[in-house]
Amino acid sequence: MEWIVAQQIPLGSNPAVDTQMGGTIPELVIILIILLLIATVVALVTQRLRIPYVTGLVLAGLPITDVLSRRIGLDPPLVLNLFLPILIFEASINTDISRLRSTFKPIALLAGPGSILSSAIIAMLIKFGLGIAWVPALLIGVILANTDTVSMIAVFKEIRVPSRLSTIVEGETLFNDAAALVSFNLILVIYATGSLTVVAGIKELLVVALGGGLVGAILGYLSVPIFVRLNDPLSSLLLTVALALGTFQIGQFLRVSGAVAVVIAGLIFGNLGLPRSSSASDRMTLLSFWEYAGFGVNTFIFLLIGIEINPFILWKILPSILLVILAYQLGRILSVYLLLTGLRWFDRPVPLKWQHVLFLGNIKGSLSMALALSIPLTLPGREDIIALVFGAVLFSLVGQGLSLLWLVKRLKINRVSDVMEQAGKLQIQLIAAKAAQDELDSLLKSGVLPKAVYEELWASYQVRVAESERVLRDFHNQYRASQLKSDRSGLDAIRRRLLLAEKGAVSDALRKRIVPEDLVQPYIKDLDEKLLGLEDD
Repeated sequence: MEWIVAQQIPLGSNPAVDTQMGGTIPELVIILIILLLIATVVALVTQRLRIPYVTGLVLAGLPITDVLSRRIGLDPPLVLNLFLPILIFEASINTDISRLRSTFKPIALLAGPGSILSSAIIAMLIKFGLGIAWVPALLIGVILANTDTVSMIAVFKEIRVPSRLSTIVEGETLFNDAAALVSFNLILVIYATGSLTVVAGIKELLVVALGGGLVGAILGYLSVPIFVRLNDPLSSLLLTVALALGTFQIGQFLRVSGAVAVVIAGLIFGNLGLPRSSSASDRMTLLSFWEYAGFGVNTFIFLLIGIEINPFILWKILPSILLVILAYQLGRILSVYLLLTGLRWFDRPVPLKWQHVLFLGNIKGSLSMALALSIPLTLPGREDIIALVFGAVLFSLVGQGLSLLWLVKRLKINRVSDVMEQAGKLQIQLIAAKAAQDELDSLLKSGVLPKAVYEELWASYQVRVAESERVLRDFHNQYRASQLKSDRSGLDAIRRRLLLAEKGAVSDALRKRIVPEDLVQPYIKDLDEKLLGLEDD
């Protein structure tokens, strides 16, 4: 966020000017308060109207463009160096690697070949449709091939969707952001040098991406033992902030992908560090902090997007914007439906209804606008590129953002039987009671609770555990007797985790040469066939 409230005043200036400069701080605070009040009103209105919060923020920002646009605006370095690492790290630490691994193939297809295919289609249509040069066309293609997951996740909070679909959405965006930054910088290298061979380009991509992953892995693993030794939740917060922001900066300094580094560091910390925390309350404190940080960053970003966009300027170039919208929608159609149709040859297919959601959920956001604003001033047609990207972002946030919830409801992909609804509630109760018992064990070992109090509390939770387990066992027996397909998904989700655990253990034994390969391969093939036979969760 670039706050432009007064001209810079050199050191040694006269006291009168210094006093005037000091007056900018209250003005800054007032603007911040105004934005917070607007965001609060938007939250109330969107809850009442049941529309996405981020869409409401953008619409609220449009009318106040002329009032605040000269004082505040989206500052690309701030978005890329502060806001983006926060959003990526918050998403990473909340992503379960086992879920990510089970959906890795569709995620890799969409974030890798899908992103490249979509960028190429957009660039070609814009190049020949608007008659602009290849470099600007490629930049627009990369910028608009990027998807923003905030609006989709907001919809998923309103209405339940299968966990595999939400994991694909989160995973694609997580790696899509990194891929967009790498591709964007590569195109700028081509622009600066004048040429780049295919071999050199592929080498650059691999070095940047793999280098970023290595940096993230090293820093993520180094942070885990430090986190385990920290008993203070506030100190743990400082560690995670330093990890998120520092990993990005170190990656950039080493000329590798800082975004990829943050993704890997966040995944490692969230899956290896957080579970080793001795206190459940400390884990909740840390996760709550990052949830609030992500929410706050998104609030300011989308409100500033609305303030940054000038509808009158976009109206003047409406035909060109419509062509750009058509181009990125066509690119998404081909990348989703074409690639996911071939997925059935080597992984569980993605249902056609889910593909409709993935297509309409092709919503653009803050990263697209930040990349557009960070285009070098020397590039011819820079202002036209920014206007086209802003118009596409506005359409996606408003048009697609408002229609996505309607589509998810219309497709009826969230239907759950009464039996599985009740089983889900019992599962939640069982998980919560078991976690409370684990916390009681920790408190007893640390000497906080006397033995008598511990036994009384532990027994009260055990009553809930026994009752939940009994009813769940009855449901399981009912399922085995009736084999109702509509009620398979909840149990199949558990079976999938067990089969993946088996596959991981056997593969690890093979790597250590404990078991012979000729015996392992048939076993793994049998496990894969069982995984493919499970219902989507």
